[in-house]
Amino acid sequence: PPQGNVAVISLKGEISVDGLQSYLNQGVSSHKVVSLIEKAGKDGMQAIIFEINSPGGSAVASYEIADAIARAQEKNITTVAVIHEVGASGAYWIASATDHIIANELSLTGSIGVISSYLQFEGLLKRYNVTYQRLVAGELKDAGSPFKELTPFEREKLQQKLGIIHQVFIEQVAKNRDLPVENVQQIADGFVYLGAEAVELGLIDQLGGMEEAKA
Repeated sequence: PPQGNVAVISLKGEISVDGLQSYLNQGVSSHKVVSLIEKAGKDGMQAIIFEINSPGGSAVASYEIADAIARAQEKNITTVAVIHEVGASGAYWIASATDHIIANELSLTGSIGVISSYLQFEGLLKRYNVTYQRLVAGELKDAGSPFKELTPFEREKLQQKLGIIHQVFIEQVAKNRDLPVENVQQIADGFVYLGAEAVELGLIDQLGGMEEAKA
C-alpha cells in the first residue's frame, strides 16, 4: 500500500477545463486536478507538492484549481509549488495560491496578463475572391470572427472583457502573495520573469527544485 502523507500532483502542459491534448502537447484538466486535490484530503495527506511545467491556459480552469488549493489549505493541508522550466500566466496563478513557491533560477514565471489573439483571414478571402456573408441576430454576435475585421466598437468591447479578467488575476495574485495590488499592477504587463528576478519581486519564495520542496 502507498506510504507517506505527502501527495505530488503534476501540472504539465496547457491548462483547460477538460485538459484537451494536441498531437505534440499534453494538457492539464482542471477537473482532474481538482479531483486529485480533493482525494489527497480524503486520503489524509498533510501536504501537496504541485510540480508545474506549464505556460498557462484557461482563466476559468486556473481559477478552479487555485480555488481547490484554497479549500485544501482550510483543511490544514500544506501546499507547495515547484516551477521547473515554465510556470507562467494561469500556471503562475495556480502557484500563487500555494503556501510556498520554489522555482529554478532560470525558469520563466509571472506573465500576469490575458491574451485572446487570433488569425484574421479577411485579406486572404479577398485575394481568392471569397466573400463573408454576414447573417447575425445581435449586433456583436460575430465579434472576433476571423473572416472580418474588428470594428473599433467590437475591439473596445473585447478589450474591456480582457481588462476585467486581468484585474481579477492581479487581485488574486496580490491576495495570494500578500502583496499590495499596486505593486502587482506595476509588474502585470504580461511579460515573464526569470526565477532569480521573481524571488526579488516577491512572486516566488525561494530558488530550487524538488529537493528543496521535500525539505
